[in-house]
Formats: sequence, C-alpha cells, structure tokens
Amino acid sequence: MDTPTAHNGAKLGDIAETILLPGDPMRAKYIAENYLEDVVCYNEVRGMFGFTGRYKGERISVQGTGMGGPSMSIYAHELIHGYHVKRLIRIGSAGAMDDSLSLGDLIAATSASYDTDYNRRLGLPGTIAPAASFPLLCIAKQKADKADIPLHIGPILSSDQFYAPNGVEDLLPWKTAGLLAVEMEAAALYLTAQMAHVEALCLLTVSDLPFKGAEMSSEERERTLGDMIRIGLETAICTV
Repeated sequence: MDTPTAHNGAKLGDIAETILLPGDPMRAKYIAENYLEDVVCYNEVRGMFGFTGRYKGERISVQGTGMGGPSMSIYAHELIHGYHVKRLIRIGSAGAMDDSLSLGDLIAATSASYDTDYNRRLGLPGTIAPAASFPLLCIAKQKADKADIPLHIGPILSSDQFYAPNGVEDLLPWKTAGLLAVEMEAAALYLTAQMAHVEALCLLTVSDLPFKGAEMSSEERERTLGDMIRIGLETAICTV
C-alpha cells in the first residue's frame, strides 16, 4: 500500500516528528491556516484533517483525532508506529472538577486516571497510571510562565462517558480523589506513548464547570484556545 496505515492518507515522511493533536479536525485546519507557514494537507481520510507546515521555521504537524480514547489510541498508535512521530501534544478542552479552577484556565495533565478496563486488556497485575513526558511538561510550564499565562499542573480523569447516567454525581469520587478536570483522550494518548517509549503531553482549556453549571462564552473560548495553541506550538518547537 502507498500509505503506512489504514486511517491516514499521508506517505512516509509527510508527517513531522512533533505533532499537535486537537480532537476536532476543524481545529487542526484552523491551526494550520492561522499559525503555520508552507502548509501541506497530508490527510483527509474520514474527514480527519492532518497538516504539516512550519512554525517559526520549525517543521510541525497538526492532526485531528476525533472523540474518545479509542479514536485517540488509533491515531496515536498509527502516528507513532506508522509514521515515526516522537512527540505528541494533545490540545483540547475539559470540564473542571477542582473548585479552584475557572472558565478559560489552562491545565497541563501530569497523569490521566481512567474509567475503562486498560488493566484487564493489558493483562496487568495492578493499576497502571499513564503519565505525561516530564521534559515536555517542563517546557510547557516555562513557555507559559514566559507568556505570563497561568498553567495549572496536576492529574486529570479520562472518561469514556460524556453523558454519565447520574450526571455530575458520577464525577464526585474523582473530584474527592483530587483530580483537576475530566476529558476523554489523555489516558489513551499517554498509555500509547509510554508503551512505545515516545513523549506525550496533554494541554487543556477549562471549557465548562460541571458542578457549577457554567460554560465558556464564544469570546472566552476563542481567547483561551489561542493561549493553549500558542503554548502547544512553543513547546513543540523546543523539542524538534
């Protein structure tokens, strides 16, 4: 076959070793059109846009991954094993569980707990804790500090349920355990990356407060997503 994997139209060499991974493919398109130069679209399979371009002269790719852990694990696995990507940075949104967080706050996830059965599927005798790459985490913090953008750092939850049967009540045990926020993809990314001995980081914007019933306005979303994208890109070019 002309391409290394079934879910990506890129040829070997089309994708940079460092990649940003928004869930929404249209956000990947937005980043490519507004932040990158010399952009080439390498993938449109299943509408999951992927682009390679240059940010401040450095070669960077950006690829949509879809929603949920299974979708993330497919794209992360194929990017790593099919295209030899070495550094994967997820940029996404999350619901805050920690009371100190506000709409628009940025989070760097040190680790990602999960509510699926990774342990059983991997045949592990205990509980695995998928974690971020420490070098990427350190760079992101340095870049956020330099830009005077507060970056909250700590553990999060990756859940397979967007619409939980009991609503926010199902999040209470995780909130009590001290997790900062909930999203859907970080654990799959971290686990896939650490099993392959490559680097990964998840940066998140707090888009809603489930326990307070609040959501970001469109203006807040545009401003804070821009902060997250810039921190992601600045982190990416320090690793290439």
